[in-house]
Amino acid sequence: MALLSLKNVRVAFSGLTALDSISLDAEAGQVLAVIGPNGAGKSTLFNAIAGYVPLAGGSIQFDGRDIQGLPIHAISALGMRRSFQNGGVFGAMTTLENVLTGLSQRIASKPMGLLFGLAGARRAEAEAREHAVELLHMMGLAAIAHRPARELSAGQQRLVEITRALAARARLLLLDEPAVGLTSAEREHLMAILRRLCSEGIAIVLVEHAVDMVMAVSDRIAVLNYGKLIATGSPQEVRTHPAVLEAYLGQS
Repeated sequence: MALLSLKNVRVAFSGLTALDSISLDAEAGQVLAVIGPNGAGKSTLFNAIAGYVPLAGGSIQFDGRDIQGLPIHAISALGMRRSFQNGGVFGAMTTLENVLTGLSQRIASKPMGLLFGLAGARRAEAEAREHAVELLHMMGLAAIAHRPARELSAGQQRLVEITRALAARARLLLLDEPAVGLTSAEREHLMAILRRLCSEGIAIVLVEHAVDMVMAVSDRIAVLNYGKLIATGSPQEVRTHPAVLEAYLGQS
């Protein structure tokens, strides 16, 4: 069974259809890329999946459970995390502190225990910090653990955002334009990280304009145009699809 399943999803704003009968599946351990020209409906699709906009029709299931209508925090608690194109790190916090915020709901202690320094609370805090440091090593960020996030490069900030999601035990990552502002080396590093996460069973849905990256990292690609799904398939299938060439890839 697909981890994420969309069936005939429709979104409308003031009577205008933004998404029209979109049906898609995202599998655990795979990258599903969503591409299309500007205004095709990619961000609206992400907003619908993550609960930021209501559906006008259809259904969305996460791990077999209907999630349309659930509050954003409830969807997030199920194991879905979304990044934003403009970034989502806390600039005044260090890299390590940003990751620790993703662990906050997993710390098995109460605020009063932390306040009075109870042994169980101190142990939970130490375990959380240890796990955060392990994640930073895995993501290649250990050297900047104590730098304020606002001082990091765009690529580093995006990796911090992904690491924070992993700390919260994300099972599905919705990544919105993660390659924006990245150098070639940072993009290569990001692609390696995405493939590693997939190898650990995490599902990734990726909106990205960098077609070369999409073709290199994706298992499947969905193409939107004017709110409609015009093609799905492997990178090679999509690359040669006439409708895609006309609507997107063939553009200069």
